[in-house]
Amino acid sequence: MLLDAGAVRFGEFTLASGETSDVYIDVKRAWPNPERLDLMASALAERVGTVDRLAGMELGAVPLVVATALRTRHPYVILRKAAKEHGTRQAYEGEIRPGERVLLVEDVSTTGGSSQRSVEIVRSAGGLVDRCLVVIDREAGAVERLAALGVRLEALATLEDLRRARS
Repeated sequence: MLLDAGAVRFGEFTLASGETSDVYIDVKRAWPNPERLDLMASALAERVGTVDRLAGMELGAVPLVVATALRTRHPYVILRKAAKEHGTRQAYEGEIRPGERVLLVEDVSTTGGSSQRSVEIVRSAGGLVDRCLVVIDREAGAVERLAALGVRLEALATLEDLRRARS
């Protein structure tokens, strides 16, 4: 579905991590289509398990976490890449209660830097995080980086899966 949506491109690309790759994955090209977003949300919802709340980082995870929350009826929070410079200066929108089990939802994981930031935000608010669901794992270190934080990364698909599907 991601290949059909044009969300996976092959060529020469510089990733957010600064690394270069011959594959660029932009899940944001798939989620504006309601059927594609629903398909991703359905697959994510099947894996939610026992949690109190969902969380996703702006921008790429927002539609995914909202659509998954609508399917599972879990409340959610949206995490900010940077805290607001005005008002409450919060690092997230929504509520995280101390001791709540929070499941992270991501679009793409490469080195796990964004996911690590998400874990830090949720934990600093008192939430408990031990899992992160991601649509695509690029298999470039995110699993190991999150494991060091006590968080298990679970992917709907991997970069290798996309390479095989292209052939």
